[in-house]
This record gives sequence, C-alpha cells and structure tokens, in this order.
Amino acid sequence: MGCIPGDKKMEQNFSKGIRDGIPICLGYLSVSFTFGLLGVGMGLSWWQATVISLTNVTSAGQFAGLSLMMEGGALVEMAIAQFFINLRYLLMSISLTQKVDDRFRGIARWILAMCVTDEIFAVAMSQEKPVSRRYFAGLALAPYLGWGFGTLAGALLGEIVPAQVAEIFGIAIYGMFLAIIIPKARDSRPVLEVVLLAAGLSCVIHYVPFISLSSGMSVTLCAVAAAAYGAWRHPLTVDESGADGEEVSHA
Repeated sequence: MGCIPGDKKMEQNFSKGIRDGIPICLGYLSVSFTFGLLGVGMGLSWWQATVISLTNVTSAGQFAGLSLMMEGGALVEMAIAQFFINLRYLLMSISLTQKVDDRFRGIARWILAMCVTDEIFAVAMSQEKPVSRRYFAGLALAPYLGWGFGTLAGALLGEIVPAQVAEIFGIAIYGMFLAIIIPKARDSRPVLEVVLLAAGLSCVIHYVPFISLSSGMSVTLCAVAAAAYGAWRHPLTVDESGADGEEVSHA
C-alpha cells in the first residue's frame, strides 16, 4: 500500500533523525554502561539503575545524584545539585524554540524536551532547515534507547567487568562531541570564536586555585558567557521579508 508524498516526506524526516542519532547512541552506550556498573557497585539493583537512566537522561546529573544517594545526602542537596548541573538544558531548550518549525508545539515539546542533551542539541542546531518534531523524535530515540540499554548492560554485567575498566569507556563521548563541534567551527568563524571562548573560560575556572565551582555551574557560566558574546558579536539579522540575513548568530 503506497503513501502520499507528504507522508513519505515526514517518514524520511523521521528516518533522517534516526540516522543522525545513531552516532550519539554509540557514544552514550559507553557512558551509560559505566553508570550501570557503578550504580550496582554502590548498592542499586539492576532495574533501579535502568529506571534512573530512562527517567533522567543526564550523565553528570545521574553520577552526581548517585553519589549523593550513597552518601545519604538530603533532598535539598539533591535538588540544588541537579538544578545547577542541568541548568544548561534550560538554555538549550530556549535556544531550540527558535530553531523548530511551527508544528513542533504542545505535548510534543513536553515529551521530547526530556531528551535534550548536549549532543542532541548540537546536532539539532546544526540543521540548515527548521527542526520538525518527527526529525527530533528520530534524533532523540536512538540515543535514548542507547542510554537505557547501556545502563541495563552495565548493571547486569556489574559483577563481571571491573569499574576501573568501564570508566575508560567514558572517553568515547568526548570524541563524539568533538566530531560534532569541529566541522562547524572549521567552517564558521563565529562558531570558532564562541567555542574557543567557552573552552578558555572553562580552563580558567578549572585551574585558577581560588575559583571553586561545581561542574554543572561551570558549564552553565561558560555557556552563558560564550553565547552572550556570540549574540553581541555576531547578531542575527532579519530582512523585511522575514528571511534570515547574511549575518547569523551561532551562539
């Protein structure tokens, strides 16, 4: 049974999202495997570790939350830590609202917003055309499944693979993120400036002795400062017809 051209176009849009999400999925497998391994090692059951990943989808937040739970931290401490660690996703979501098409609204935003991560955000923002809900659903599906499956695998194999070995797998996600950033920075000077500024600020925060910030707060401050610079130095211009002008903000 055939499909009308519009349906075929939407199907291809979803399929393209799946294809673009597979590299992210592969990177997430190693990190989530480590989380599942460490979670079981710290006393969680395999299903508890898996449920945490399926309902959070945040590596830094989950690792920090796991440590707080094992140390008997208060709920207030957990809330504060998660707020600062995941604050950057608020900024990413706000930025994405300017990139999605007019049909991407309502319950779709509520559901798919949970899957906004650094890598998914970077791929979505790099698209030339407005992002549709079908494309974003495909883009988020593979990484989401990879994150959950990796956690499950790590939790089930927790008694076999040493934690020190599994931690090495976490390096893969940094290589994947560089693969997303470098091509855009190479082709766009504004992107290069923003990336270098964010990296420089991160180094200052990390190495200056009297500056003591959590990783989540550090990422948030660097992102805000770099984005503000990009918006000021390379603002978005729109002509009278509503089309994007030549000078576009890449922050």
